[in-house]
Amino acid sequence: MRNIPFTAGALATALALACFAQAPQKGKSSMTHEPYGKLADGAPVEIYTLVNANGMRARITTYGGAVVSLTAPDRGGKYADVVLGMDDLQGYTTQTNFFGALIGRYGNRIGHGTFELDGKRYNPPKNDGDNTLHGGPQGFDKRVWTAKGMAGAEPALELQYVSKDGEEGFPGTLRARVLYTLTNKNELKIEYSASTDKDTVVNLTNHSYFNLEGAATGSNVLGHEVTLYADRFTPVDAGLIPTGELKPVAGTPFDFTKSTAIGARIGQDDQQLKFGKGYDHNWVLNAHAGVAKAAEVYEPKTGRVLEVWTDQPGLQFYTGNFLDGKTRGKGGVAYPFRGAFCMETQHFPDSPNKLKFPSTELKPGQTYKTTTIYKFAAR
Repeated sequence: MRNIPFTAGALATALALACFAQAPQKGKSSMTHEPYGKLADGAPVEIYTLVNANGMRARITTYGGAVVSLTAPDRGGKYADVVLGMDDLQGYTTQTNFFGALIGRYGNRIGHGTFELDGKRYNPPKNDGDNTLHGGPQGFDKRVWTAKGMAGAEPALELQYVSKDGEEGFPGTLRARVLYTLTNKNELKIEYSASTDKDTVVNLTNHSYFNLEGAATGSNVLGHEVTLYADRFTPVDAGLIPTGELKPVAGTPFDFTKSTAIGARIGQDDQQLKFGKGYDHNWVLNAHAGVAKAAEVYEPKTGRVLEVWTDQPGLQFYTGNFLDGKTRGKGGVAYPFRGAFCMETQHFPDSPNKLKFPSTELKPGQTYKTTTIYKFAAR
């Protein structure tokens, strides 16, 4: 066995992971919080722990609203943490993978770092080659959110953040609110809302990295079996910006309309896969009204199942293609290439520059509202 040097944070995380892997105490929900450290400017950060009546746990920090850990049962009832993350606050401030974070003001990419709104050109800073990614270098994932914990039969955490007019190049003061609820159906329910005082664009999402075998295993996710309720996807150019086409998945490696292992076709000689270094694309979810099932992922070894439900029109399915084994996460575990997958519910990438895509504009007097549910089970 290889010896891994443990920091104090790593040791604490390892002990927490060991506790989470045991059968949890059931019957009573709870919500607690504690200090999580301070930023370089002295701003305090907290971490909240939500426990539902089944013993499922979610830990969420006010820095970036990040889901630090989330446990789910296997077919034997054993709970384990299934999201990648870091040991401590310093780890989150230095990592570049957006582990578990709330993403805004605009999730995904805006091509060439520019868009036009109401006849005026805006230029959010580029942080992904020629593009603006996930709201820019100081997006919502780098901000401290104001928190309000709500204990009850189903514990919840309300986070709020006010993004000032001009922040990261976006117009309007945006008041964002996110409500995390850990339900007794073993769901992490995320309800987003926002309002603005000027016309703006907004596209909020969560960037959790899932490995249903367990985040501490250090395994890849190529054996996970995925179903996506989408008959089309948005092809991209070499910069991962959609071309504007809505392409049928039939006959391509992007067809997950039937349950298929992530690794089954990821290595095929396909230009789109080469552009993304694997799957890093937006699927056009089949038409639905309200919150509907968008995806299901099954992990055969543990029997864990993740269902993704949303009212959004798109889903970015990303297979951890930029993980490289150099990042050490919770408990000192190295996160390997394709060691996790993301299911980011969203409007389409580059929508401000694609008039035929569903609009991401938000005007004064309107309220942006959307719901996503990550539901866990086992079979």
